Amino acid sequence: MKHGKNFTLGEYVIIKKPDLMEIGDNVRIADFCRISTACKIGNDCEIAPGTYIAGGDGKYVFEMGGFSSLAAGVKVWLSSNDYVNELVTHSVPEVKEIEGNVKLGRFTGVGTNSVIMPNNNIPEGVTIGALSFVPSNYKFEPWTVYAGRPIKPIKKRNKANILRTLMKIGYIDETCMIDGELMCAE
Repeated sequence: MKHGKNFTLGEYVIIKKPDLMEIGDNVRIADFCRISTACKIGNDCEIAPGTYIAGGDGKYVFEMGGFSSLAAGVKVWLSSNDYVNELVTHSVPEVKEIEGNVKLGRFTGVGTNSVIMPNNNIPEGVTIGALSFVPSNYKFEPWTVYAGRPIKPIKKRNKANILRTLMKIGYIDETCMIDGELMCAE
């Protein structure tokens, strides 16, 4: 497992494929998490207790942009049975599953006990409320709050305030801003 400085790994964490893990600086993976696929985790991220990131057997990748978090009990699936069109079993080779990468952009957050299904690209600034369900191939708008089962847009996030906070902590400066858009930093 490759990781940056200030990496904290909680107790009773299971990482099934450590050779497929890339972890940035200032990352915390809390107690009782289970990760069984390829992962790329950016700087300043947190994965809270009881989170599962699974499926795809390393064939697909979970990616998490900087300054992002998964709250306690989140489940991220990179493969799943197709409960509509197929047998619900993993033991029959002819059964096709729903599969795909899951990517969270920078400054994203997923609330407690939410479920994210395979093949999702969650763009910069999106947050997902607790107990939400994200179906496969959901189309998101950046900097928006989503919640529900299945999710729906709730309101826009306060991007200007978040960018001010990033300036206060020294992550970005005024030279990174062009017409209100963040143009530098990872």
